[in-house]
Amino acid sequence: MRKRTVSENIKLKGGLRKIKSSPRNEIYLILDNIKSMENVGAIFRTADAVRVKKIFLCGITATPPRRKIFKTSMGAVEWVDWEYCESAKDKVQELKEKGVQIVALEQTDKSVDFRKVKYKRPVAVVLGHEKNGVSQAVLNLADLSVEIPMYGRANSLNVATSAGIILYKIMEHHS
Repeated sequence: MRKRTVSENIKLKGGLRKIKSSPRNEIYLILDNIKSMENVGAIFRTADAVRVKKIFLCGITATPPRRKIFKTSMGAVEWVDWEYCESAKDKVQELKEKGVQIVALEQTDKSVDFRKVKYKRPVAVVLGHEKNGVSQAVLNLADLSVEIPMYGRANSLNVATSAGIILYKIMEHHS
């Protein structure tokens, strides 16, 4: 067994030109006041891996160009379309009016196990502040809330880790 080089991996995908021009998935991410630039960068990296259509950076969420975001994303910020929005609530309302399914990744009295949901496309996943979670104003507009089961003492996972888990689950339904 031998690890492939970065060049070999790119070649297997048809080269950079093909990667850049191939269609993106109808998946959006809405970052609702994510505090850590490292988390933002890690989310960009995962978003590139699954070919998310666009990331909306809302409220206090840091935006590129920032060294910490670029470094953690390993350059993915240059490959994923993004937009800053002052209000996550307003962006959710806009996408909802366009027929996008709004999924909040949050523990609520009505949240369901993320593995038991049939995700529709287009879909927008809302990820919230590391401590405070998704804002109530956004939860009020969401079509549903999903949660990742926690079996230990911890009640939540890191937001970037959670993003990767749900994005790959959504891809599983549509691959």
